[in-house]
Amino acid sequence: MSLTHQRTTLAAVALVLAAAGIAALYGHMGEAHGTPSGPAPATEVDVATVASRTMTDWHEYSGRLEAVEQVEIRPLVSGTLTAVHFADGATVQKGDPLFTIDPRPYQAAVDRATAQLAAAKARAAYTASDLARGKRLLAGDAIAKRDFEEKRNAANEAAANLQAAQAMLEAAALDLEHTRIVAPIGGRVSRAALTVGNVVAAGPAAPPLTSVVSTSRMYASFEMDEQSFLKVVNPARQPGGAAMPVLLGLGNETGYPRTGRLASIDNRLDTSSGTIRVRAIFDNTDGALVPGLYARIRLGGAAPRPAVLIDEKAIGTDQSKRFVLVVGEDDRTAYREVTLGASRNGLRVVEAGLHAGERIVVNGLQRVRPGDLVAPQRAASSATAPALADGSTDETSRDDASEVGRS
Repeated sequence: MSLTHQRTTLAAVALVLAAAGIAALYGHMGEAHGTPSGPAPATEVDVATVASRTMTDWHEYSGRLEAVEQVEIRPLVSGTLTAVHFADGATVQKGDPLFTIDPRPYQAAVDRATAQLAAAKARAAYTASDLARGKRLLAGDAIAKRDFEEKRNAANEAAANLQAAQAMLEAAALDLEHTRIVAPIGGRVSRAALTVGNVVAAGPAAPPLTSVVSTSRMYASFEMDEQSFLKVVNPARQPGGAAMPVLLGLGNETGYPRTGRLASIDNRLDTSSGTIRVRAIFDNTDGALVPGLYARIRLGGAAPRPAVLIDEKAIGTDQSKRFVLVVGEDDRTAYREVTLGASRNGLRVVEAGLHAGERIVVNGLQRVRPGDLVAPQRAASSATAPALADGSTDETSRDDASEVGRS
């Protein structure tokens, strides 16, 4: 064997040994780093069992407060203001004096009418006596028929004048009474538009002196859309319909602390806006309700219904769709499109796509995809889920601490 052939053989053997060594080295490194050779482990996610509740549907509206009674005070007689009997913004009772107009001209008119009434009474008494005497004379043919007719006519005219005098006295007394302007209703009075010494004119076109609004109860008026009217209000208007709960909250109040009732519904729908005017009434025992204030109104459906509620964190967005990931019995996730309803204290009503008792992913929605194997962990206790404010009740077991929206 030549020297060249021996060198070639030795080089080939060295190359093979080097390749074997490199392969062994990489194999040892792979074992040292623990390179996985089996399937990927399951992803830990928080899972909750969907709960069902018997709840009342609530619809929220914005409105304004209106006084149940409101009166603009206008003078019914002309004259000079001689007194203002109230402080601006004061609370008054029905019949309390508000203004006084100079009564002297009207007192003189009453005195004059009283004198005229006395004269009319005297004239009526004289003519009645004269008619009676004429009847006796006519019976004995001692008086002409014409003279008797004149006496009877004079008596009738005197009686009519007596009635007119009485009416004039009543009118004069009424004008005198109107010089003392009193509160027609109880409530809160506005400011006095005119002060003492100003001359006021009577009539409906006269500017109001002030206004009074009732305060014991208050209306809350709001506009309701056509679909809500047909779904919620119209069934309750039928015979045997259940009363609808109405709640109210002011702009600075938390929630809806005030309870009232539906007072009236307009007799037609406004076709330009597609809404109908609705009015509820509330007690105003603390005096916080003032006409014109902004009000938040919640109108409840007449009949409670079962509904599925889930945590807002369990809802994902897929373009215009909303979905949840349902965990099956094999612990694999499945995509489920859902139709959402109203929001209730951090929970969301699911109108379609989900049933009570199913398990859904609550936390970790971004870490898994549909079809992934998961390691379900029970969600946090119900202390993190706010209770419903309307007294809704669970229809599922209360022993499961992972129920969504459990009170």
